[in-house]
Amino acid sequence: MEENNELIKSTVEYTDDNIRHLDDMEHIRVRSGMYIGRLGDGQQSDDGIYVLLKEVMDNSIDEFKMGAGKKIEVTIEDDLRVSIRDYGRGIPQGKLIEAVSKLNTGGKYDSKAFKKSVGLNGVGLKAVNALSSRFEVASFRDGKMRRATFERGQLISDIAEDSTEENGTAIFFEPDDTLFVNYKFQNQFVETLLRNYTYLNTGLTFIYNGQKILSRHGLEDLLKDNMTSEGLYDIVHLKGEDIEIAFTHTNQYGEEYYSFVNGQHTTQGGTHQSALKEHIARTIKEFYNKNQEYADIRNGIVAAIALDVEEPMFESQTKTKLGSNNMWPAIPQENKSAGPTINKYVGDFIKTEVDNYLHKNPIVAETMLQKIQESEKERKAIAGVTKLARERAKKANLHNRKLRDCRFHLNDVKGNKQEETCIFITEGDSASGSITKSRDVNTQAVFSLRGKPLNSYGLTKKVVYENEEFNLLQAALNIEDGMEGLRYNKVIVATDADVDGMHIRLLMITFFLQFFPDLIKKGHVYILQTPLFRVRNRKKGVYETIYCYTDEERLAAIEKLGPNPEITRFKGLGEISPDEFKNFIGADMRLERVRLRKDDLVKELLEFYMGKNTMERQNFIIDNLVVEEDITKEE
Repeated sequence: MEENNELIKSTVEYTDDNIRHLDDMEHIRVRSGMYIGRLGDGQQSDDGIYVLLKEVMDNSIDEFKMGAGKKIEVTIEDDLRVSIRDYGRGIPQGKLIEAVSKLNTGGKYDSKAFKKSVGLNGVGLKAVNALSSRFEVASFRDGKMRRATFERGQLISDIAEDSTEENGTAIFFEPDDTLFVNYKFQNQFVETLLRNYTYLNTGLTFIYNGQKILSRHGLEDLLKDNMTSEGLYDIVHLKGEDIEIAFTHTNQYGEEYYSFVNGQHTTQGGTHQSALKEHIARTIKEFYNKNQEYADIRNGIVAAIALDVEEPMFESQTKTKLGSNNMWPAIPQENKSAGPTINKYVGDFIKTEVDNYLHKNPIVAETMLQKIQESEKERKAIAGVTKLARERAKKANLHNRKLRDCRFHLNDVKGNKQEETCIFITEGDSASGSITKSRDVNTQAVFSLRGKPLNSYGLTKKVVYENEEFNLLQAALNIEDGMEGLRYNKVIVATDADVDGMHIRLLMITFFLQFFPDLIKKGHVYILQTPLFRVRNRKKGVYETIYCYTDEERLAAIEKLGPNPEITRFKGLGEISPDEFKNFIGADMRLERVRLRKDDLVKELLEFYMGKNTMERQNFIIDNLVVEEDITKEE
């Protein structure tokens, strides 16, 4: 052992040469995760290219919030190159270069200029600059223009001249495809981002690739555009200084929340969303003066809150969760004490405004009470089953029976890897075994189904506790009391690409839509795409292999590999060896997110596809029937 230690000492040197200094742009490129989170290719809404877009947008939004510019033009060319033009005050030209290339440089440290801004850390545009193959910024101010062009963060030109353009800032960027490999901007993610900005900034208009996007009713429009179940009463929409809320109840299970700070969509909530949940339940309970459970009051609620906070503190640069405790900070030199806590500020507003609204609108109050009483009745009806099911879930040795957990949740992995965690829901032991042997044990878990799950359409939540598989899955996900406890960022349904596999997908999606719709709405549910074909040909004694996910890819592979290739049609996940499976659930894993659109009313959707076998559905199946040919032999 001593000899080994001596060998290590002699072979590993630590000298001055090991000490490196990275300039700002190089540091962002080397440590991009610190600034934008994941890189990605644009297939997921949290991929880095959308963070870059948002960082630019935040600056334009801040201009609007300060009363400068009511229109922002956004153009994305070929899904690759982005141009954004606002009509605010324009970045001060004397510091234009520093503002987009020097970390910790910006105008938002001065709260007099930007009192309630999102971009406070002096990082945003620098990250966009450093992570783009080409970045251009132009500032137009009072008849003068200054334009700077960069490549991968390095300045290549700087021009100043007279201009007749309106005041404002124009940004162009093209993400670096050596970092964001094969990326493309997806229209639905961009449009959702822009619509969220308009809900929080009534009076602001986006021109997105020629399409006008605006909102006239703020959070009320947001709920209307996102609800997939009818509201039981008209949306309650209340505004105050620095606060706006909207809510209604539906007949869906669970709770659904949207929260914003200074126009920033805080997808992971934070102190303001927690305050909304707490005080809306408390105020409603005190209004009725009945011994109601908060869970019954909130069951079926769909609500949104927008708050303006001075110098907000977020838990990461991507600003998805608010960590601030106060509405504004203490400023000792100005003898200004810290503002009220966010919890108190939100609580005082809700206590006054919601209570007043319910007194003035007795029909809404009666409808709300009926909903709460129905939730209470159902909860009590299944109380005995629920207690037994919880005990059964605790006693069940999940790690050996159904769930093969990841080390992140077994406390073997240090650091914050929650966003990287996922759980595969598989059918049968064969597929489960292949994925288990191939997975990244640090962040990927596997839950094995036994055959086809129950069709839960039309059933009450009692079935979640009576059905062993549903009960254990709910316990594994930790979502019984809401999405805040969700243990995995992605819930991935991994089934065979055959009729039975498709049926299991539908049954699982039905289960989530019935009882946990917010799991789908918040983008946590995915379908694993595995290759349908393996096409390979021997060249010079070595196989060249291409995995194909579609018929089009198969035909292209045949053309590329030459005549008489060997073609394998994968019928089931269990047929794919663990060594091959690693290729499909690693860095290049293909996932299809399960989505709900505004027009997808859950009740009607499930009734058509999962309800009684109606002639209408039979005709739909006949009209859309596709017969698969046998193409597994050599071509």
